[in-house]
Amino acid sequence: MLPESLTHLVDFSNEPDKLFSELDWNQEEWLTDNLASFVSRKSFQHFDNHVVWIVQLVKIYYRTYGSGPIKVLMIIGLAGTHESWKPQIEGLVDNGIQVCAFDNRGMGRSSIPKNKAEYSTRMMANDASSVMDHLGWKKAHVFGHSMGGMIACKLAAISPHRLLSLALLNVTGGGYECFPKIDRQTVSIAMRFLRAKTPEKRAAVDLDTHYTKEYLEEYVGHKTRRDILYQEYVKGISATGMQSNYGFDGQIHACWTHKVSKPELEAIRAQGFLISIIHGRHDVIAQISHAQRLAKKLYPLARMIQLPGGHLVSHERTKEVNEALLDLIKASETKTSPYDWTNLSPETSSCWTTSWPSSSETEISNVGITEKLTLKVVYIIGLFMVAFEYIKRVLRRLKPVRIGPALSQ
Repeated sequence: MLPESLTHLVDFSNEPDKLFSELDWNQEEWLTDNLASFVSRKSFQHFDNHVVWIVQLVKIYYRTYGSGPIKVLMIIGLAGTHESWKPQIEGLVDNGIQVCAFDNRGMGRSSIPKNKAEYSTRMMANDASSVMDHLGWKKAHVFGHSMGGMIACKLAAISPHRLLSLALLNVTGGGYECFPKIDRQTVSIAMRFLRAKTPEKRAAVDLDTHYTKEYLEEYVGHKTRRDILYQEYVKGISATGMQSNYGFDGQIHACWTHKVSKPELEAIRAQGFLISIIHGRHDVIAQISHAQRLAKKLYPLARMIQLPGGHLVSHERTKEVNEALLDLIKASETKTSPYDWTNLSPETSSCWTTSWPSSSETEISNVGITEKLTLKVVYIIGLFMVAFEYIKRVLRRLKPVRIGPALSQ
């Protein structure tokens, strides 16, 4: 049984790399089947020419599928496990591609740190990089969904030399962009999600979160997709277990604190690999406008693909998504020019080129401030609507007291 954390306090002031070489040696003993345990440097401080290293052990569960020279690393989103990539794994493996998918920290069979500070998209990107190291993959095509897209984008920013291409499905830029469009439907989903404490209730709300109503109401034989998927979701959630509060709060923290800075975007652009940004038009979780904005920032490397579907468009439109991913791999392997790849126009993306005209800096800054203020207002309104809905439901449950006529003396 491996410990959840491993702390070393040692004096290696003259040879700071020795600690990690020794830990790398010991790490080999921890690798069993599909459970990879990785050591990551958490922090260090200097005291009187001594170095104190604090090292944490993080266990990441992964699985590989298929074989072949082309490698794809798949990073799943919030509260999801590696199994959520099943439709894409099957499509890629059938085309002779080797795939690795894993459970992020905080979910599934991977470690679940209790401290929110141990969750960030940078840390989780380092987890993904460690999986690649363990597999011996120097480079790979990296695909991410939702929060997994944020992690993939961060990995592309801090280790751009390791990516052959990048696919971001139903992604946003994190922070305030994590807030869904505020309307009656999303407020209702939020309320149901907070009350979902069993696999059955969680499955019911997940369906409305992941898919469009039209898709769920379609009949497959004598049953609707909702009926079929509900049983599958209950079975899946029961098998993996409900996500712990530590894991959920930690992953939410990672999404909320995620940001890709301008220098990081420039690092991605400078590497020159092709990018696909794929999004469902009716996503109630990640607003498509945020994905469109990110695609413009990554011009001319990015291609924006909009499909009829919800947040889990990879399941709702499996054929189209798989084709888009295979097209990305093929274009990357054949060294297709970014200008032949992109479907964005330079006019709509000109403000995001490497050279920013000084005359428009103030205007762009003002737009950013206005956008942030708008998002804050939307957030406050959303909180008010959630609170109002909750109070209204509580009042409905209160039974009025019947008061009879007063007795005469």
